[in-house]
Parts: sequence; structure tokens; C-alpha cells
Amino acid sequence: MKKILITGGAGFIGSHVVRLFVNKYPDYHIYNLDKLTYAGNLANLKDLENKHNYTFVKGDIVDDGFIQQLFAQHQFDGVIHLAAESHVDRSIANPLEFVMTNVVGTVNLLNAARHLWKDDYQGKRFYHISTDEVYGTLGESGFFTETTAYDPHSPYSASKASSDHFVRAYHDTYGLPVVVSNCSNNYGSYQFPEKLIPLFINNIRHNKPLPVYGKGENVRDWLWVEDHARAIDVIYHQGLNGDTYNIGGHNEWKNIDLIRVMCRVMDRKLGRPDGESEKLITYVKDRAGHDLRYAIDSTKLQRELGWKPSLQFEEGIEKTIDWYLSNQEWLDNVTSGDYLKYYEQQYVTR
Repeated sequence: MKKILITGGAGFIGSHVVRLFVNKYPDYHIYNLDKLTYAGNLANLKDLENKHNYTFVKGDIVDDGFIQQLFAQHQFDGVIHLAAESHVDRSIANPLEFVMTNVVGTVNLLNAARHLWKDDYQGKRFYHISTDEVYGTLGESGFFTETTAYDPHSPYSASKASSDHFVRAYHDTYGLPVVVSNCSNNYGSYQFPEKLIPLFINNIRHNKPLPVYGKGENVRDWLWVEDHARAIDVIYHQGLNGDTYNIGGHNEWKNIDLIRVMCRVMDRKLGRPDGESEKLITYVKDRAGHDLRYAIDSTKLQRELGWKPSLQFEEGIEKTIDWYLSNQEWLDNVTSGDYLKYYEQQYVTR
């Protein structure tokens, strides 16, 4: 069986990628490596626990000795690298943690792959998943393309930009077979509620304030997470070595407009009077270094590899809100910390 290591596979995007690969490719053995920090949750993958081609490994990509041993033990044929610290506010508070995970962790994985494969790269691939935030900010027009110059403005985006450069440098210096993708904001099921959409769903549900940075004028391009997982599948199997692919949803929304849509949908789902949830909107001091607008041009991915997003935002947000309202136990466990007990039970039995 082909052995694929997926890092960060218990997180939001990673869990969707793991699920897709385990179910779609029974002749692959998928190894899910996750440190299980606050945003990594094994409950995201309970449906896969007994699959014959799935193995969970708890570990930290910053631990170089552990990573080298893991690669030597399992002889991976490919790596899909999603493990990362990804919350901008947390990066402002603790930049060094982002440097260690996003930069040092990535280099550890690159070294382990290069050492294992020893220049025999036939059938091998190292796929690094990045973000559109490395490109900096846009004005009211224009789009990020694969050739847009990097201009990161937060410790998070700077750490991701650095990791991207290392991945490409290992291709140029050592010939390592790599691909890189940069994606816009994701939304959907299993997202940890520090991010805007699940946070606001949870706050509306509990009639808590909805904190909006500045005037809510910042614009983001939103992509349904399952469409991102499909794009990762296509790029891993069909992308050209050394190449970069931008993944976007063609769904640009000002934060305040997106929040108002969510409020209207939540009022309808919860049986509240129209406009009730909008009263919860509270404007707060803008985030330091807050980029005005991100927008991805994914023409290259669509033209060369045939991928395109399947859902527009209005349909996707309905599906997303329905999922969180139908999985309130998951949301309550994540926000209360009770899910840590689940991890402890898993480790005893494995």
C-alpha cells in the first residue's frame, strides 16, 4: 500500500483531507500525525477509527528526532503537510510559537523526507499547504496570483511565508518533489470556534456579543472546506513538481456583510424575529496589521487541473450552520475542554 503522511490531520482542514483520502483511496494507508493542541480534535475523525487503512500518530513536528524515527519506521511515499499554528491574534501574542511550528517543523519534515527518499524520488511527493495571507493585502481591485510577490504583515503570515520559501528551496537545491498551494479562508464543519464563522454561530446561539474588528470593512474570499479538500486531492495527484497553485472560492465578502447574512440565517433557524441577532454586533478596536482585502485567482488550478468550487457562500453557509446546530454537543465539548478526556481514553487503548 502507498503510505501517505498527513500532518495536522485532526484539525479543521486536515480532518476533511484525511477523511477524503481514507475513504477514496482504500489502497493507500493514511497516517494522521497531530500534536493535538487546542485545535486538534480526534472527535473530528471518530468515523475513521476502525478503518483498516488509517492510523493516528500523536506527535510534534518540532521534535526532529521523533520525525526522523517516524519516517524511518513507516517509509512514507508522500507527505501532505497541513500542521500549522494559524490564528493571527495568537501569533501577535506569541510569535515564537509560530516560528517553531510553522518554520522549524516544516524544515524537520523536509529533512526527514529528503533523508528517507535519498534522491530516489520516483512516486514520491511533498505537498505543502499554505495561505493567501503570505501575499499581504489588496486594494479594492485585483487578485492574488501564483506570481504575486510575498508581503506578509503578521507573525502568522510571516511564518507561513518562510515555510513556503523553505519548501521551494528544497526543490531547487535538492530536487525534492514538492508542490505548494495557497488557499483563501475556509469555512465548514469541525472548525475550532476561535475563527469567525463558528465563533459567531456559537455566540448567536448563546446571545453573546459579536465582536467585529474596526468597521467590518475587511474583505475575505471564502471557500467551503470540502472543496479545499478536493483541490488538495487533485493537486497531490496531478500537480507539477515545483509548482504552486492558488485555491479560492470566488466568494468575496466584507466581514460585516457576511456577519449580517449569518445573523439572518441564524434568526430563521432559531425561530427568532428577523434582525434580532444583528443587535449582538459589537465593534471593537481593529486588529494590529489587519490586511484590508484578500482575493484569490484560482484560474490556473481550474484551467490546468480541472478543479472548481462546488458551492457558493449562501448555500455553503446554510450547510455549515445546519451542521453546527445539529452537532451542538461537539461544539459544547470543544468550547468547554471536555474533549480532552476523549484523548486520554484513546491513548490508554492504543
